[in-house]
Order: sequence, then structure tokens, then C-alpha cells
Amino acid sequence: MVIRLKQLYNIVGERISLDYSVSGDKLNEVKGFTFSSPLTIKGMASNRAGIVSLKYSAEFTLHICCDRCLIEFDRDYCFDFEHILVRSLNNSDDSDEYIVTENDELDMDELALSDCLLSLPSKMLCREDCKGLCPKCGADLNQGECNCGDQIG
Repeated sequence: MVIRLKQLYNIVGERISLDYSVSGDKLNEVKGFTFSSPLTIKGMASNRAGIVSLKYSAEFTLHICCDRCLIEFDRDYCFDFEHILVRSLNNSDDSDEYIVTENDELDMDELALSDCLLSLPSKMLCREDCKGLCPKCGADLNQGECNCGDQIG
């Protein structure tokens, strides 16, 4: 969804509400991740005293494989994000603090996907205390001890 921001930038007190879902086709384009649900976006872009801010929440479910025991499972995620939107930057050192909107347009799908993927944990685990697989015989140590005698204690 592309949001047109010209009116928002020009009128102090203006607001744009967000409440939509990112399509399955767009989510299927993301390499390395399988979405089990749509990416639901709810939030608001507003101009307060000439500063345009974007606040939104993103909810989705991923179908993932545990990095330790290789079991597949679904996990729900909900993240909250805040950004300041600008038309341009005077100093390139500020590029991490602001979202530059070219032609007064913001590709909300792209921003939300990027925010969500960067917020995911680096290691996907089925549960925090996952014991993983035996390095010798490959038995799932969450199901019980293996009999190969090479268990990691």
C-alpha cells in the first residue's frame, strides 16, 4: 500500500489512519520466511507542529523451523514501530533516524516488512529451553535421552 503524504506534510493537525493487511502474494516474495497469516497493519501517521510521525503495530504468524531440533511450528508476532517521516535530509548522518519519502509517497508494505524482519530473533527456537538434536545420532533430545552415549550435558 502506497500512502500519499503531500496533504499530511502541508497541513498541521492532519492524520492518516492505517488498518489493512499485506497481501499473500507480497508475503510470498519474502525469501527465507513463510507467513501463515497476513501481515496486519494498524496505526496512524500524523502531523503535529510540522513534524510528521508514523506509529503502527504489525501482527503476523510465521511458519518456521526450530534452529536446534528442526521441528516445524507456527509463532505469532506483534511489533510496535515509530518513525519520523521527512521529505529530504540535510545531513546524511541522520539517515538512520528518519524515513525519507520520495515524491511525498511511502510504500507502507515495504517499510512494515523491513521493520518486522529486522525485529525477528536471530535464532528461531520452538521453545526457550529446546535441547536440540544429539550431534552423534540425531535423536531429538526434547523427546528424551538417546542411547548413543554422546549426549551433551
